[in-house]
Amino acid sequence: MPGLNQVDVKRIERILNIVLDDARPPVGRCRLLSSGFAPYHTFQLQENIAGFKGCLGCGNCLDACPLLAREPRRRERTPQRTSLALEALVAEDCDRCDNCVLVCPQVDTTIKHYIVNTRMVEGMARLLHKAERDEEWIIYDL
Repeated sequence: MPGLNQVDVKRIERILNIVLDDARPPVGRCRLLSSGFAPYHTFQLQENIAGFKGCLGCGNCLDACPLLAREPRRRERTPQRTSLALEALVAEDCDRCDNCVLVCPQVDTTIKHYIVNTRMVEGMARLLHKAERDEEWIIYDL
């Protein structure tokens, strides 16, 4: 379980921004990064991290994804409700809204607060710009 207490995000801010700037859903990588915050978890790169801090399969990330809400047919590709399924279904079409990270019970509150406090405004601006572009294409196609 991720730690509930906030820690200094400056320790991981550089790597966190790399993870959040990637074009794929970041929830799985944020979940792994969360392992290093609580005093009872470690995140040592020498270890085999496969399966460490595993996905609960709650499906919150799939339910919160705006791309899957807009294109529900993508969900038909798999019955799984995991972050790995989200990455497979969305891939590089990710809106980078970070909703998946915010709703994941396995992601540390430090990461969630960082997203809300530093990235939500730019994320919303990016989504509004994308929506305007998509709307232009719809009008053009009519």
